Amino acid sequence: MQNEEKRSIAELDPDDGYTFRIPTVEDGKLIWQLIKDTQVLDLNSSYSYLLWADQFSDTSIVVEKNGKIVGFISGFIQPKAQDTLFIWQVAVDESARGQRLASRMLQGILQSQSCRRIRYLEATVTPSNIPSTRLFKGLARDLQTDCVITDGYTEDQFPSGAHESEKLFRIGPF
Repeated sequence: MQNEEKRSIAELDPDDGYTFRIPTVEDGKLIWQLIKDTQVLDLNSSYSYLLWADQFSDTSIVVEKNGKIVGFISGFIQPKAQDTLFIWQVAVDESARGQRLASRMLQGILQSQSCRRIRYLEATVTPSNIPSTRLFKGLARDLQTDCVITDGYTEDQFPSGAHESEKLFRIGPF
């Protein structure tokens, strides 16, 4: 298990009251609640968020304001493509939307020491998820690089067709 010290990402902390930092195991239950409260993201087990905050903390990020977690991105470096960061979930609390937090969190992860060898970022997005589509296309624009969108996972690959297809966004190189 990781050191429980909360490591702030100081260069991302502006004067707007938001604190960007590496998640800790202590954040796991709060991250789970944030994801649940969005009512749009797939809610995984509470254990998965504890594990994420412990084992994948260096490629993930949380944002706090007034002691409350209002943003979270989970990411990992792909085992089969060590130059590619995969973003799994992006969540911003309703109270913090419109502040470009998701974009700022992505930039923070990409600027971290853990991602110094990353040349590509990948994520899957459902066609109906317009905010995430804008987020990833905007990241490519901001980084002045390509955003290639291909088929990711089809509806029939999910149990009982109970999930919309996922498009694969590949951003880079950078």
